[in-house]
Amino acid sequence: MSIIILDAHQDLAYNALYFGRDYRHSVGATRAREASGVRPNGTATVGLPNALLGRVAITFATIFTEPATSPNPLSTHTPRYKTPQEAHRHAMAQLDYYNRIADETPQIRLIKSAKDLDAVLATWDDGAPAHARLAGLVLLMENGDPILEPKQFEAWYERGVRLVGPAWAASRYSGGTAQPGGLTTDGRRLLDVMMGLNAILDLSHMAEEAFYEAIDQYSGIVIASHSNPRRYRNTDRHLSDDMIRRLAERDGVMGIVPYNYFLSETWRSGDRRSDVPFSRVIDAIDTVCQLTGSAAHVGLGTDFDGGFGLENIPAGLDTITDVYQVVDALTERGYSVADVEAIASGNFLRLLRAALPA
Repeated sequence: MSIIILDAHQDLAYNALYFGRDYRHSVGATRAREASGVRPNGTATVGLPNALLGRVAITFATIFTEPATSPNPLSTHTPRYKTPQEAHRHAMAQLDYYNRIADETPQIRLIKSAKDLDAVLATWDDGAPAHARLAGLVLLMENGDPILEPKQFEAWYERGVRLVGPAWAASRYSGGTAQPGGLTTDGRRLLDVMMGLNAILDLSHMAEEAFYEAIDQYSGIVIASHSNPRRYRNTDRHLSDDMIRRLAERDGVMGIVPYNYFLSETWRSGDRRSDVPFSRVIDAIDTVCQLTGSAAHVGLGTDFDGGFGLENIPAGLDTITDVYQVVDALTERGYSVADVEAIASGNFLRLLRAALPA
């Protein structure tokens, strides 16, 4: 199989329900529709046709809810919940969206099992017809508050959620970005329930104290779906060198985010895109490889259209199609074919395959 891309973080349902961006439409179609209006989420970069063209075979598609107590609201144009019941309702609407587009769209398959994963990957085999390629979506709950109580995660798992990030900002389960704290009592109970189901724990957005508690308690599979090395942006949103090493010790993988604000200490919204070149993405990948001593613990988690758009991504990228440039850029840096394949998709696939039921 030629190299494919696994994108470990995209807010597809969030964009569809709150900005009217149907994932099945091309970026060009979305941009044309929004050309004369306000674009509160920036200029679109994600669409299924573009993803398929860029060989994005697997995407961790989020169920994202934002608390009203967040100190840094993602958008003033989207609902923020005040109660767990509201969070649950918003999350269920997103889950319904994923089920609907999978039911209606032959090119989209929800991945709930190893059988589903194999079926998607088979369509990307060398010699398989391009028109038959499938885009596989694996559901990732970003922020655990829609889980009404720890035991209730079993119902979410039954409906296809395979990864959980307990926090975005602080939640009932964990401290989060800009809201420090550890795991709560219910947070520790949630991890126990997740462990019983072999779900993947996503450490992105967890506060540093909670990160360390979780990585010590959770004996299952751990990732950081969309986090950069903190040396590129020194905030609690990202991982320190020690956190990266601890993640690697657990055979975890982190997804690098091609977002200028996460790749520079000085870049601000409105600055030139060219101030952060595409090579900075490769620098961040290489940093993880150097820290951990191998290419086995880093991948891609673009978070494209997740509160930012074209205006905020490195020069040289236009749509999700262009993320495939990582393959050539890593090769030019001297990475072997095996390492490039691991970074592009293989590292996350290794963990996903270990987590999925037959």
